Amino acid sequence: MRKSRKKLLRLETQARYNEDLEYYEDERQARRETHRKPRYRQSYDEGFRCRHCHGFVCPLPYGGHHRNHCPFCLYSRHVDDRKPGDRMSSCGASMEPAGYFQRPNGEYVIVHRCLGCDLERFNRIAADDDFDLVLALPELPPRTRREVKAQQVEEYLAEGQEQWGPQVEEAG
Repeated sequence: MRKSRKKLLRLETQARYNEDLEYYEDERQARRETHRKPRYRQSYDEGFRCRHCHGFVCPLPYGGHHRNHCPFCLYSRHVDDRKPGDRMSSCGASMEPAGYFQRPNGEYVIVHRCLGCDLERFNRIAADDDFDLVLALPELPPRTRREVKAQQVEEYLAEGQEQWGPQVEEAG
């Protein structure tokens, strides 16, 4: 009887240990998901080769920390996710220059559209960008990211209403 009691205690301790191990493994996995590492290891002081024109692009001489497009062809790469310089995007596709606009303070902004996921991103022009090439792009009305997101939501909702048709309006 003594042996079986010891065995039960050992099994119970092992079961508790396994439960704790599973709990900590789940917690570790959740921590990994919230603290993602950058997918692209380019530092802001390193040069890179353009995917579109294959020209060598040097770091910005001044006026910014993150080079985000080629000054020769104005193409970019989808590497930033939420903040400029975070290098956390999972897309990685090329981004073509779709147009430009001028902010009220006189600053020129290039609109890049991702060829992989169709995301639009606004990038200020750099001092060494080919300004004639910027002006050759179609001029777009000035807008902010917030306006673009609101427009995308409206389009999405309009698609949903067209899909469901008048049955939804009658039921509501």
